Amino acid sequence: MNPSTAFATVVVDELIRSGVREAVLAPGSRSTPLALALAAADRDGRLRLHVRIDERTAGFLALGLIRGTGLPVPVVTTSGTAVANLYPAVLEASHSGLPLIVLSADRPPELRGTGANQTTDQLKVFGDAVRLFHELGTPSKQVGQVAYWRSQVVRAVSTAVGARTSDPGPVQLNCPLVEPLVPTDDSDWPEPLDGRSTGPWTSVHATGAQPSAVAPGPKTVVVAGDGASQAARLAAEAGGWPLFAEPSSRARTGPAVISAYRLLLAATTMGDEIERVLVFGHPTLSRPISKLLARPDVEAIVVAPTGLWPDAGRRATSVVTGLEVIGSDQTDWLDRWQQADQLARAAMDKVLTGGLAGSVASGGLSGPVVAAVVGEAVGADGMLVVASSNPVRDLDLAPVVPIRTVANRGLAGIDGTLSTAVGAALANAGATYALVGDLAFLHDANGLVIGPAEPRPDLRIVVLNDNGGGIFATLEQGGADQADHFERVFGTPHNVDLAALCASTGTPHRLVETVDELREVLARTVAGIDVVEVRVDRSTRRDLHADLHQAVSRL
Repeated sequence: MNPSTAFATVVVDELIRSGVREAVLAPGSRSTPLALALAAADRDGRLRLHVRIDERTAGFLALGLIRGTGLPVPVVTTSGTAVANLYPAVLEASHSGLPLIVLSADRPPELRGTGANQTTDQLKVFGDAVRLFHELGTPSKQVGQVAYWRSQVVRAVSTAVGARTSDPGPVQLNCPLVEPLVPTDDSDWPEPLDGRSTGPWTSVHATGAQPSAVAPGPKTVVVAGDGASQAARLAAEAGGWPLFAEPSSRARTGPAVISAYRLLLAATTMGDEIERVLVFGHPTLSRPISKLLARPDVEAIVVAPTGLWPDAGRRATSVVTGLEVIGSDQTDWLDRWQQADQLARAAMDKVLTGGLAGSVASGGLSGPVVAAVVGEAVGADGMLVVASSNPVRDLDLAPVVPIRTVANRGLAGIDGTLSTAVGAALANAGATYALVGDLAFLHDANGLVIGPAEPRPDLRIVVLNDNGGGIFATLEQGGADQADHFERVFGTPHNVDLAALCASTGTPHRLVETVDELREVLARTVAGIDVVEVRVDRSTRRDLHADLHQAVSRL
């Protein structure tokens, strides 16, 4: 067996022993040994391999698989620009704490700086975005290589999942490989290639930390940002406190959830009474929440089990690993928020269904209406992948439904959304839906390019098509004083025929024009990948949000 084949055989075996069950590969020459080892493992049923022709798509597909399974996923590329194309996914994994394992094939070190084909300096190419970087030495036929390879794979996986640090994130193993790159009939290896008889090469055990006690007293709210988990919901319910939960928090359920929190904070004075905030996860979605966390008169307790913690307003009073709630608030604090939420919800629904005089919604299709209908269709057993920009904010305004929601909110980018949705759907036993804007759809249209031999998920993609960057209409850039340059610089109309684009990849497409038609289409069984396009008017979005704000401010 030649050195590169032995290396790849051992690395893939140890990845599987360390808990890897899915792997993503982008084709290339230098990565051939790893590709063949992964294909063999797939053939033997030890893992499931996914092949994509675009490295950026491959990276975000891996993130979707991670979000769907909770397990580490390796992505394998060849050398050169192929590695650099993973950077957006690596950054998202870093900020979201996702265990992405980059196996970047490379030329031998002696070729760097010589002008050799497809050779550049890949050492620490992702900078501080990875939790660990290690260049595995060029494989050679000598005793000791197997222990080195296996122990380093275990170290990389344990670092990626945060086993010792509670700070999961991406890692990179740079893999210089020498020719021959395909199996040969060389003599036996000088030592056994086998791993341990039981499990991984090294068993890595987690460290522990004691939770901190918190008791009723100040007027408290719980903010659940992206990835907060059910810990936020449990804390809110135990303490009798209002819960402001983003759609991707995994805590947007239960009686303490305040669905209209953004408008109640922005349009009423209720938020002025808040004295303490318990922060879980990574809040990114709402300017009113950002303003609340930046207030100097509010005690902010950040619950962060990892080594890092969110504190964009730089006002955090304390950072704790976990919380133990001692007692429940016996005042009417939660009741008041719940009553206000019911009134706000009714006022918002009136605007969105056209019942308010002068409303721009006119009872038709708008972002929040579509998000609400999609949320209903997903149901408790489904999963929804939602894009950044408008779709996740539209979902945040919709009535709360107990659905599993996935979103790339680490850096809140729109890139890779379709690939993330495909990966999440592949890891999901039931039907999966995706709610994306037209720009997110176009940005990752390559995510629909899936080879005939590849596993295909059951995924319905709903595209809110407002022909451009509708989110800017609600920001300062959308004001009347910026109208001269708005359309070209921020609105960015594209006029792309999404039906024709879908046809190019053989993806079924359906254009719907009414709420009833949308409900009817979404009620159909999800089989394979299809696209439902909903066209909405971008020019009315700013007025719609003004109507919602005004309706809630009247309470």
